[in-house]
Amino acid sequence: MDTVREALQELPDAVFADLLESESAYRLVIDLPGATADTTDLRSEGGRLHVEARREKSFGGEFDYVREDRPLFLDAEIPLPPDAGTDAEASMSRGVLTVTVPKRSAGPAESIDIDDA
Repeated sequence: MDTVREALQELPDAVFADLLESESAYRLVIDLPGATADTTDLRSEGGRLHVEARREKSFGGEFDYVREDRPLFLDAEIPLPPDAGTDAEASMSRGVLTVTVPKRSAGPAESIDIDDA
């Protein structure tokens, strides 16, 4: 869990994220203003969650930029906890990406036979 928290702290200042945990899953909520499901790529690979988001800037021709601080792209790699499963679910609503990653169950304990040598 500490590596996930550290990765979230390394996100750009303009990106806000929450990490939640239940008994059965982890939930990551990331604010991506201006991004949509169509402009966001999300994949889980090698124990990491990869987020690539792009937002549109369109203000018409009436205004010119005097200062431009909002990034167009977010490219983040967030390590998942060791017990994170692979069947993640994600949704995007009004620029907020919510990713739910189930925990792998440890399964019932099994007896292991020991051979007499």
